[in-house]
Amino acid sequence: MKFMIIVKASKNSEAGVMASEELLTAMGKFNEELVQAGVMLAGEGLHPTSKGARVRFAGNKRTVIDGPFGEPKEQIAGFWLWQVKSKEEAIAWVKRCPNPHNEDCEIEIRQVFEAEDFGAALTPELRAQE
Repeated sequence: MKFMIIVKASKNSEAGVMASEELLTAMGKFNEELVQAGVMLAGEGLHPTSKGARVRFAGNKRTVIDGPFGEPKEQIAGFWLWQVKSKEEAIAWVKRCPNPHNEDCEIEIRQVFEAEDFGAALTPELRAQE
């Protein structure tokens, strides 16, 4: 099963405050454990939303909205993509993670759709396009 592990933003991450050397070292060790265990498929930190943009869709119309965007706790500061056996395994790994902001924060765990989740709607022709 694949899971996206979403690190929610904080006031500091949205302000562009960079992680300390100590936190970078701890996170590097954690990432290495994930790699050695065959869990981590990808992972990246994100710049603050002030450097981003959103594209809003309304029918055929597209509107570009420049950041920053709303409350930090509703934004994303980074993510991992993990391959694990269950949601419980993903939770166990997250509990081992260093606090990504050294302040109160949340990490969200979301299962990624895979081909078999779509059943008959994913025809052989559509599957071949993947």
